[in-house]
Amino acid sequence: MKSKSIFTIQDLCMMGVFTAIIAVLAQIIIPLPYGVPITLQTLAIPLAGVVLGSKRGTITTILYILIGAVGLPVFAGFTGGLGVVLGPTGGFILSFPFLALAAGLGAEKNNIWWLWGGIVTGVLVNYLCGVVYYSIFTSNDLITSFIACVLVFIPGDILKVISVGLLGERIRKMIQQRSTTP
Repeated sequence: MKSKSIFTIQDLCMMGVFTAIIAVLAQIIIPLPYGVPITLQTLAIPLAGVVLGSKRGTITTILYILIGAVGLPVFAGFTGGLGVVLGPTGGFILSFPFLALAAGLGAEKNNIWWLWGGIVTGVLVNYLCGVVYYSIFTSNDLITSFIACVLVFIPGDILKVISVGLLGERIRKMIQQRSTTP
């Protein structure tokens, strides 16, 4: 009896490639004084959701977190380990699968409004989880945590959302065309 695989070889390869892309873009950082750096991993994560879809994009980000949690230096600044996942930026890291999921669900609707709504929703969930976790971890109030963890990120994240929306859909369509072409 032949067992049916959930993912194709192409799926697994694309998930591996996006896990690597997230790890590489996490190293492009601008350090900030409160310990939450500006990185490009928050560009790669919703891009994974849009390009790979909600299921594969979410699994990709979970894989990225697991790889980092066991100690491989894939997080910002070539860090890794459970201490990073449970440290002050842990809320952002742990919400990455939800960011990819929301972006992927939006893209799967094949409607531009759903796409943008999914990406923005994912970013807002990432902000919410990150701020609440940071506030608890540092014993700061939510306003101070919002200022430290979100306010300075908004202009760059607007550019990331626009980039993901414009590039992600094009990349997704190119991959779909290539996989259906013999």
